[in-house]
Amino acid sequence: MVEECLMDTMGLAITQVDAFADKPFTGNPAAVCILEQPRDEAWMQLVAREMNLSETAFLVKRDQDYDLRWFTPMVEVDLCGHATLASAHILWEQGRLGAEEAARFHTRSGVLIARRTGNWIEMDFPATPAEPDTAHELDVLGSALKTNIKNVGRTRFDYLVEVESEDAVRSLRPDFAKIGLLGTRGLIVTSRSAGADHDYVSRFFAPGAGVDEDPVTGSTHCCLGPYWSERLGRNSLIGYQASARGGYVRTRCEGDRVFVSGQAITVMRGELI
Repeated sequence: MVEECLMDTMGLAITQVDAFADKPFTGNPAAVCILEQPRDEAWMQLVAREMNLSETAFLVKRDQDYDLRWFTPMVEVDLCGHATLASAHILWEQGRLGAEEAARFHTRSGVLIARRTGNWIEMDFPATPAEPDTAHELDVLGSALKTNIKNVGRTRFDYLVEVESEDAVRSLRPDFAKIGLLGTRGLIVTSRSAGADHDYVSRFFAPGAGVDEDPVTGSTHCCLGPYWSERLGRNSLIGYQASARGGYVRTRCEGDRVFVSGQAITVMRGELI
């Protein structure tokens, strides 16, 4: 069985892309694998575990569109922004789509569309606003983050916590074991920006999904965009995710959609053999 699996994947290209990045080794790395035909979930999970990145994306052609699935080293996820950005980038870079064509992906979160806008890629995502939470986990959140909390909300994926300052976000040294017990995909921590080149700052922790801290997370901005748009009174914003690698994310809110934009650069190409 192992030999058959290896023979089936001879010459199967896999590419690593830094997403939400304008230069190598920044932003969030994702692996992208374009398949000639669907593969079973267990195999895709093993490949994602082997790549050991926060996400590995698998694409299969569907007429003029693509089916797209995302895997962390531990689980399949319902929505991933940076691996979608990386996937769209590869389709244009490899000439599978013309420069003016939109990339359309069929996913577990519906049809997602990406378009090129100059050096940026804009993705049309469903908004996932944070609803006010009764903060029944407030003690756990405070203990896990070891900082003062201003506000707590919850999306269908994650907890959202606003803290007092950008410095508080950047200096967090959270307890990942406690975050992993929250029962959500992860925990978004955010504050207003202290600088002039971005409007808000965030970090994202998802130890329950096998990623202690995600470098730059497109899907969390489907929550952060509406959250800060309401508070700052503007639909178009720039967020900075303050991980060690770091990256900028543009958001534009229109009704129940959030247009999430970033840049991407290919850093590695290889084969599964």
